[in-house]
Amino acid sequence: MPNVVYMGGFQCKPAQPLPEHLEEFVQSSGEHGVIIMSLGTFVSELPADITNEIAAAFAKLPQKVIWRHKGDRPATLGNNTLLVDWMPQNDLLGHPKMKLFVAHGGTNGVQEAIYHGVPVVGLPLFFDQYDNLLRLQERGGAKLLTIKNVDKDNNFLNAIQEVLNEPSYRMNMQRLSGLHRDQPMKPLDTALFWIEFVMRHKGAAHLRTESYRMPWYSYHSVDVVLFLAGAGLLVLLAIFIFIRWLYTAMCKYKVKRD
Repeated sequence: MPNVVYMGGFQCKPAQPLPEHLEEFVQSSGEHGVIIMSLGTFVSELPADITNEIAAAFAKLPQKVIWRHKGDRPATLGNNTLLVDWMPQNDLLGHPKMKLFVAHGGTNGVQEAIYHGVPVVGLPLFFDQYDNLLRLQERGGAKLLTIKNVDKDNNFLNAIQEVLNEPSYRMNMQRLSGLHRDQPMKPLDTALFWIEFVMRHKGAAHLRTESYRMPWYSYHSVDVVLFLAGAGLLVLLAIFIFIRWLYTAMCKYKVKRD
């Protein structure tokens, strides 16, 4: 509609320097790089069997891992994994050593991953998360798992290794990043412009849809439905009259033959 302006990704911005302890941990990863994992603010902790499977999978990787995790420390946690209560997610995603983002598929996280061109292994939990990750997977930038299958047949480890070792995931995310960034104005500047535009023009009535001026019967296409129904009835009536005339003619012809 003319009064709707897309401005998604307004929270995305270039990465800022990391805190000293995180920068030191990231740099210790060497050429293998870093993986971060976050399931958002609504999930405090996962069942113990799932967290242990995730921790065991991370322990088998050469990369360093920063995991936003609350709850008990997993028994299978490896020396390469750092547990934190909070992380500067946008700054980590924009770090040169970032290799992979294990995410729940929230809108902000997906947009930040696209902005920085980081491939995703998705673990959707609820709301729009599955749909967000499915769209990203269809564009070749993510691998989608379900949380109930994480602890079966090394699914989680296999998904991570596939995304890390298959170059197409990063290439597709870099392509999406280029599309996301190629805008005449930053999303937040776009939002501010249109807010001020509406204020300057006292509500910008010229951008409102014409449906506000339509009578209710036109808005709901009642007149169209009545017209089509009338036309259909006329056709049925014509068919009925024709069949009746044909039947009468056949009866008269039969009487004459007899």
